[in-house]
Amino acid sequence: MFDSLLIANRGEIACRIIRSARQLGLRTIAVYSDADRNARHVALADEAWHIGPAPAAQSYLRADNLLEVAKKSGAEAIHPGYGFLAENADFAAACAAAGLVFVGPPVEAIQAMGSKSAAKKIMQQAKVPLVPGYHGDAQDLETLRKAAEDTGFPLLVKASAGGGGKGMRVVRTPDELDAAIEGAKREAASSFGNDHLLLERYLEKPRHVEIQVFADTQDNILHLFERDCSVQRRHQKVLEEAPAPGLSDTLRQTMGAAAITAARAIGYVGAGTVEFLLDTDGSFYFMEMNTRLQVEHPVTEMITGQDLVDWQLQVASGQPLPCRQEELAINGHAIEARIYAEDPQREFLPSIGLLQHLHFPTENARLRIDTGVRQGDEVSIHYDPMIAKLIVWAEDRPAALRHLRRALEQVEVVGVATNVSFLAAVAGQREFAAGNFDTGFIEQHHEELIPAPAPVSAQMLALACLNLLLQRDAEAKQNALNSADPHAPWHQTSGWRLNSDNHHVLVFSDDETDLQVTVHYRPQGYLFELPSGTVEVAGRFNAAGRLLATIDGQQLEAQVIRQGLELTLLCNGQTHKLVLHDPYADAFGQEDLVGGVTAPMPGKIVAVLVKDGAQVKRGTPLVILEAMKMEHTISAPSDGRVTQMNYQAGALVDDGAPLLIFEADEGS
Repeated sequence: MFDSLLIANRGEIACRIIRSARQLGLRTIAVYSDADRNARHVALADEAWHIGPAPAAQSYLRADNLLEVAKKSGAEAIHPGYGFLAENADFAAACAAAGLVFVGPPVEAIQAMGSKSAAKKIMQQAKVPLVPGYHGDAQDLETLRKAAEDTGFPLLVKASAGGGGKGMRVVRTPDELDAAIEGAKREAASSFGNDHLLLERYLEKPRHVEIQVFADTQDNILHLFERDCSVQRRHQKVLEEAPAPGLSDTLRQTMGAAAITAARAIGYVGAGTVEFLLDTDGSFYFMEMNTRLQVEHPVTEMITGQDLVDWQLQVASGQPLPCRQEELAINGHAIEARIYAEDPQREFLPSIGLLQHLHFPTENARLRIDTGVRQGDEVSIHYDPMIAKLIVWAEDRPAALRHLRRALEQVEVVGVATNVSFLAAVAGQREFAAGNFDTGFIEQHHEELIPAPAPVSAQMLALACLNLLLQRDAEAKQNALNSADPHAPWHQTSGWRLNSDNHHVLVFSDDETDLQVTVHYRPQGYLFELPSGTVEVAGRFNAAGRLLATIDGQQLEAQVIRQGLELTLLCNGQTHKLVLHDPYADAFGQEDLVGGVTAPMPGKIVAVLVKDGAQVKRGTPLVILEAMKMEHTISAPSDGRVTQMNYQAGALVDDGAPLLIFEADEGS
């Protein structure tokens, strides 16, 4: 076994690798960009080295910089994590040339699976079932049009070198084909440096079931059962579980054998995932093989009791697999929920900002939290917006779902939008709980999973008022202690007034609605006159600063984060924001942009699709913005005319930047 390991990655996976490496007694070496100087993985490692500016292309993806750090630090091995370098044959070869152990498969295996088109040809020869489609080398438009016609619609256009939904488009009619090819090629070139495409028949209701395989250098190979990864948005996984619901033992064995055949066909070594599409009739088709550890590997670890990173390090040092196939068994059920900084209300657009408050439930034998961030860290435009992975285990799937719902209720994030409420909605959805779902699940149940924002509840409004009053009381007491006359009436917060009821009025804004609350002071608390009626309220802060409230006899615990006049309320898995009305605030602010289309996030303009003066229909694509490694199409908000484009392709824009001036048609 080597003694030192450089982790050529960042965030959650770097922290995950450090944990297993330390258990083996290895010296861990982290790398960091300008944006990650104070990152969690840097703090956890035994040592850390700076490798460049914030953009990944100038830091984490610079193979020359990483190899230089490996040399300077005395690293004997490199683990690439989940990222693009994990499936980069040139990087693996460069590690070997530098005398470093690459914790991953052989170069030849990476090359074989690096192109989805080439992989399909190998799998066809190995008699692994394939989805009908076009996997050829010719990439001219006419060839692709003809192949699409032969394959039939609907079909999937996808990047041959891609992953994670990048460079992928569903095409339902011939009229959509050219634009889909152009967009997929552009995104594939940007993400992978390769715009080669393949076409496949689009299965309408498939499940995404993948098999975890592992092989050593002694020609031993086995599988660690399957994971169901069907719950996806933008072709990216959100919830994963093991074992797959409803999969028979016979089908499990058949798919496992096919995955082993696929791995053996390319001389595989190490951890890999063979991904299949499972159709409604029980047929399954090879989709791709990821020649690396997967983000969702913890669910496999939870049901098998194995440490897959430990296995990776053992195999990379030349040791045999620690067990045989017959020694592995499925124990219970595990589900992983990926918590992202993104806004489901805005089509899951990534959200950037400072993690002003971050709280996870306490880990135990049934709950695991994998994260690369801490409170006070920043979610940056430069990297993937995943905050954490919440993994639960129980004896069966219904129990695992109960634990998942409970754990999600205890997650608190303030500073960025998150998908926590969406994940909770999925975990509680009737069809999902019954195991009736496929890769179109989110689209099929969109309105149920992502309902329109509800107005603030009376309970949340009462918590906001109570929090403000208790804070003012605490501040007044502290001011009294610091003053020359602590008993002066100016320090009192009892609401006392001469010849008048002791009351106070608070006004909040809930979105665009103003809410007035009249506070009446009582010896043991308060009486609140809310828009919905009156409630009796009392409470205090505990030692951790959390709000302990009693509202009409019901005891609650909440967290309220205040930033200026904005309050974020978190209670029982619910989050709501209110703005306190300050009558003394400056009433003259900047006017809203009228008649403009603005950038929903910082990013780079990769394409301008219309010209000044263009007359467009509602939903017409206007601009394509690249951010957080994905392309986002900005469309016309209504029928109207584009009067002025403010940016050209290649321009960098900030969140809220006026991309163009737009005149809506009358009555639109």
